[in-house]
Amino acid sequence: MATTSLVPSSADDPLAYRPIALVDLLDRVLGTGVVVTGDITISIADVDLVYLSLRALISSVGALTPPEPPGGAG
Repeated sequence: MATTSLVPSSADDPLAYRPIALVDLLDRVLGTGVVVTGDITISIADVDLVYLSLRALISSVGALTPPEPPGGAG
């Protein structure tokens, strides 16, 4: 009888769970940015009444501004 592990292994799945500190996660999100999307549908008796599509970009200003050319703006 073979047993299987319920805990994912990084060898099996490259996107497996790995613990990460909150500071590291916040640094990565603000450094590169992240897009959060979601869809909400309000319906009654299988009749869609309201549909909302939500999109939000979370990033630092420094990550969104282009780098200055060498030698300044002059």
